[in-house]
Amino acid sequence: MNLVLGVASRLTAYFRGTSWSALCILLLTSSVPTQALSAPQQTAWRTAITISGDDFLINGTPTYAGRIWRGHRIEGLLLNSRMVQATFDDINPATVNKWVYPDTGKWDAERNVSEFIHAMPEWRKRGLLAITINFQGGSPTGYLNGLPWTNSAFEADGALRPDYMSRIERVIKRADELGMVVIAGYFYFGQDKQFTGDDAIQHAADVATNWLLDKGFTNVLVEIANEDGPAYHHPILKAERVHELITRVARIHRGARGLLVGTSFGGGWIPTEDVARSSDFMLIHGNGVSDPATITQMIHQTRALRSYTPKPIVFNEDDHFDFDKPTNNFVAALAEHVSWGYFDYRKAGEGFDDGFQSVPVNWTISSPRKRAFFDLLADVTGS
Repeated sequence: MNLVLGVASRLTAYFRGTSWSALCILLLTSSVPTQALSAPQQTAWRTAITISGDDFLINGTPTYAGRIWRGHRIEGLLLNSRMVQATFDDINPATVNKWVYPDTGKWDAERNVSEFIHAMPEWRKRGLLAITINFQGGSPTGYLNGLPWTNSAFEADGALRPDYMSRIERVIKRADELGMVVIAGYFYFGQDKQFTGDDAIQHAADVATNWLLDKGFTNVLVEIANEDGPAYHHPILKAERVHELITRVARIHRGARGLLVGTSFGGGWIPTEDVARSSDFMLIHGNGVSDPATITQMIHQTRALRSYTPKPIVFNEDDHFDFDKPTNNFVAALAEHVSWGYFDYRKAGEGFDDGFQSVPVNWTISSPRKRAFFDLLADVTGS
């Protein structure tokens, strides 16, 4: 049964956007065994993410198989944490000194990614199945403060920076070894002004997608942009048009292999009808949502969209905690069979050990807030 579900998920990703006549020709002429469609193209990779209905599967088996917590079905969820600074490197000499390590007085991109990779097994041990990274990172101060930092895997014309991509590759490979999934974001509104225009952004989406497919990665979900909306400079990255990029990326294939694609919206926002129609999974954010009842309402509103069909809903950013309380945003999402993602930044007066979003980062479970999240996560998942 799991094999059938895996095949169905891959066929859905592959045939989306394919004309009926082309589909008929393919079915009549294909000599590829059905089983091959659900198997990774490159046998070196261990972790393959697929979707069946509103569940995630890894290697054909629902995540957290059989797990029930406080009456809530955890099976099929993708519990995650926003870790977008994993590959951070500010190449702006005017701001790079803002991110120095307290023990050395220097910024070190290699140290950052190495310490990130070293911390990953402990997160996985506590039940974390997915991390969100981004080709353009996120705000290194937690939220935007006007600093003109430059952290991007892309050049202004959309070409890839080899040094940055090397760090991304190392993170994805380690995740694959650990049985983890990477939600790979392409664009961030604090960095999109660096592109020369919509053409460069389309080129960037193409080359990033081709890079992921050429590497053969099977443990990656694509988030086109973090929090589509008015903060973006270029029209194609705004909420009204971002579905064009979702469709564009979804149509790029290597044989029968494509990528599952979605995009996120700001805290409290509901996806547009076009995004719901074109996405493989729905990404929403809980920033600014302090009442868990509002999390429930957001989920109901998302499922009530006219273009919504059964698919996973994932919070991959929420900066509300209260993990010691009977109800919180995390638990509210679980009650609706929706995945939830931890977003932790360094607050005023806190130090190096606090927060996963603010640079420089201590990637270990080094603060009471981090420990509270991972303790609840371990309880929820039975890890």
